[in-house]
Amino acid sequence: MAHDVLFTVSAPGRPVAERAAPTGAPVGTAGNTSVGRMVGVDLARGLAVLGMYAAHVGPDPSVGGFQGRLMELAQGRSSALFAFLAGFSIVLITGRRVPATGRAGRQAVVRVAVRAVILVALGTALTMLGTSIEVILAYYGVCFLLVLPLHRLRPAVLAAIAAVSVLVLPQALFVVQRSIDQGSWAEAVTRHDLLAHVGGTDGVIGLMFTGDYPVLAWVPFLIAGMAVARLDLRSAAVRARLAMTGGALALVGYGGSWLALHLIPGVVPGISMFGVDAEHGGARSAWWSDAAGFPSGDGDSTSWLWAASPHSETTLSVIAGTGVALLVLVGCTDVVERGRAVRRVATPVIAVGSMSLTFYVGHILAIKALGLDLDDLPGPPMGVLLAFVAAALLLAVVWSSFFRRGPLEYALNRATRVSRYVA
Repeated sequence: MAHDVLFTVSAPGRPVAERAAPTGAPVGTAGNTSVGRMVGVDLARGLAVLGMYAAHVGPDPSVGGFQGRLMELAQGRSSALFAFLAGFSIVLITGRRVPATGRAGRQAVVRVAVRAVILVALGTALTMLGTSIEVILAYYGVCFLLVLPLHRLRPAVLAAIAAVSVLVLPQALFVVQRSIDQGSWAEAVTRHDLLAHVGGTDGVIGLMFTGDYPVLAWVPFLIAGMAVARLDLRSAAVRARLAMTGGALALVGYGGSWLALHLIPGVVPGISMFGVDAEHGGARSAWWSDAAGFPSGDGDSTSWLWAASPHSETTLSVIAGTGVALLVLVGCTDVVERGRAVRRVATPVIAVGSMSLTFYVGHILAIKALGLDLDDLPGPPMGVLLAFVAAALLLAVVWSSFFRRGPLEYALNRATRVSRYVA
């Protein structure tokens, strides 16, 4: 077939098949995110947003038991899924199966670049609110800019680049963080960094290397998402291969970390930087959980590179997170393929996913307005999380009944219309 078929969500749960625009068609026509949306992707994105709610306003995983383990599943893996789908979105904007070329291609690049700049500004503004949330938007914006030159590559090439980056960049991050700890060059850069002075943060150094979501370790998620976006997810065979790939990646990431932390002599004692007495086995949970803490980044040991826990920014962590993201995306695509009844049940989550920026920013503003101190353990009670989730689902369904886009999505779309002036 010369054209791909995407789904347009005229209202949640009621997809309309629509032909993608051929190469060279104006940006904003069918096949781009402003009109054509894939319902399975929106469902996965909705789950990512709700997972972030669990990580931010749910009980702390350290409470243990079933509730603690359930909350632990959302830690880091939700943001990894969101990053993976961000790469997917870049390809949707620039031309999914066939990249846009000519004027349409240049317009698409400008649309992505404008979105990236807005995300950096919005993320910086939300960070300045002073909540305990590790706001991820600015990091995503920088990632957008870094991976944008890859938008025309074939899926096999993108997959190869993702594989190389996941093997190289976490190690490079470790080296850079060590040089920052041992030298003063980062302070010199920060002194001349306008973003650092305006945002009251570490600026570019923080975004790239020392922040909560260092770009150097998160870029592979977006590249992997770009590679998958080039594939035909309507094909059951393609989805089956992706599911097997996702399972294999999760097994390599988590299984490899478990083996290293349990069987390789000297590894766990070297993870004292997790702040846990290794003799009590706490550090050994770092193969999947960050309940043991995070690497201190003091550069004295490479032992933590064997951890696969969320936010450890290691090769094994990124591999495992990518595997989980693949499995979730395939599962969500299968769900929406099973017919109207199943899709109708998932309608509220799909609605949240179609307005993910609005509901991500909204929950941070709500946390600030309510004065929730999320640094106090054991964290808010489960009722707070359920209230946030219920409010998001209800508001998403009501809003989408009257409007095609969320308020922030509408504003973002208006801002990117500057691309129309690109010749």
